Amino acid sequence: MVSLSIMKVIISFIMVMSGLWSFVNYYKHLLNALLSLEFMTLGVFWLMSMQLSAMSGEMYFMLFFLTLAACEGALGLTLLVVAVRSHGNDRFMSFNLLEC
Repeated sequence: MVSLSIMKVIISFIMVMSGLWSFVNYYKHLLNALLSLEFMTLGVFWLMSMQLSAMSGEMYFMLFFLTLAACEGALGLTLLVVAVRSHGNDRFMSFNLLEC
């Protein structure tokens, strides 16, 4: 029987891999890419919180990681709003890098 700690590591690894899989396969819209990145960040956060709580270590690094993940999400949503306002949609094929 698999122990509970190994099961938590496997579940968080599956979360990261499924987020990576959806990032690679559903990259046509910016919102899908952002949701995939957030899901991968959530998997890493969950793995880190399980490992740090098992070691009974400091939780400050985990809170720092959570703060960076929230800032990354806010920056991604800001870029999404700017892209929709300037181009009218969030499809990657409609973005032109030569356009100012």
